[in-house]
Amino acid sequence: MLSPSAGSSYTRVLRSTLKTSLKSFSTSKPILSTASSINPNFVKIVEVGPRDGLQNEPRPIPPPIKAELINRLAIAGLRNIEAGSFVSPKWVPQMAGTAEVLSLIDIFPKTGYSVLVPNQKGLDDLLELLSPSTSPNSHAKPPPPVTEVAIFTSATDAFSLANTNIPISGSLERLAPVARRALDAGLKVRGYVSVVVTCPYSGRVDPRRVRDVSRELVEMGCYEVSLGDTTGAGTPASIRGMLEEVAKEVDVGILAGHFHDTNGTATANILTALDFGLRTFDASVGGLGGCPYSPGATGNVATEDVFYALTGDSRWDVGPVDLVQLAEIGGWISGVLGRETTSRAGKALLARRKGEEERKRKEGAKL
Repeated sequence: MLSPSAGSSYTRVLRSTLKTSLKSFSTSKPILSTASSINPNFVKIVEVGPRDGLQNEPRPIPPPIKAELINRLAIAGLRNIEAGSFVSPKWVPQMAGTAEVLSLIDIFPKTGYSVLVPNQKGLDDLLELLSPSTSPNSHAKPPPPVTEVAIFTSATDAFSLANTNIPISGSLERLAPVARRALDAGLKVRGYVSVVVTCPYSGRVDPRRVRDVSRELVEMGCYEVSLGDTTGAGTPASIRGMLEEVAKEVDVGILAGHFHDTNGTATANILTALDFGLRTFDASVGGLGGCPYSPGATGNVATEDVFYALTGDSRWDVGPVDLVQLAEIGGWISGVLGRETTSRAGKALLARRKGEEERKRKEGAKL
């Protein structure tokens, strides 16, 4: 479990590591991870660990630890990071302190940061943070580099009521002015649709509901819509069936996949969605995550597992991401939380590194 001194001790050690890493990082030329018509095989990965991955943790995580996680992910080469959310701490205590987290993260070349805003109040809090000081004598730190917001709704009324206390129609009505104001403020808007395959309260989801909700999000200005298999019950067949229905009214090029790995099918579902035409997927380092409103659902698909699967296939370009560093980050943050990483690729990479270190130690002892 997270010890009382975890924030300070980990921060001291990791700040030293970050200073060394940043020297070499500043000389590199990372590529911005965005879906591209020039390169139709580029796959954009949105790292949601700092938000979706941590929001369901039972114990508070200090903002400096969250900031270290975000910084390390950027150093490893991730270019799209969801840094937190402006939600009521009453409902999601773990996301309290997002403003402080944003003030602590470092700025990396061509790295975009997003935050979740559930309503107008959340957006107001973000815009206030992003507003530069008007005082001529102010020496305040520049606003954090947030370039987009995410809004969310569901494909079933039952889940929407459990999550936000209003049905889908009320959720969309509440989100429309939020999207308009964010766009007017120069922010991009990304939409989430939860429970696109099964709902923990009402069972199997009609793909036509997913289609209609996704269309509504696009019409209110979302440049991208992430389809969430929140329960992790999806299979390649059910994911393809859902996508076929959604694609009747929403361009495949603006759809993203957000697959939880409850039943071990998330990577297979990503490969199915890739073949269907999707080029953007959400993932969480170390397989962190789970939904407080979806009992039994485990974490998001691990970022390490996604990169391992895609870098082994010459068809896909995932950009300059260091897979070994990702495995180390997954192991570190899992250790902070008092458990082992759930990433299969991460475990294998860390075990291999440990074996090599042990072999070198033994060889050195013989000299």
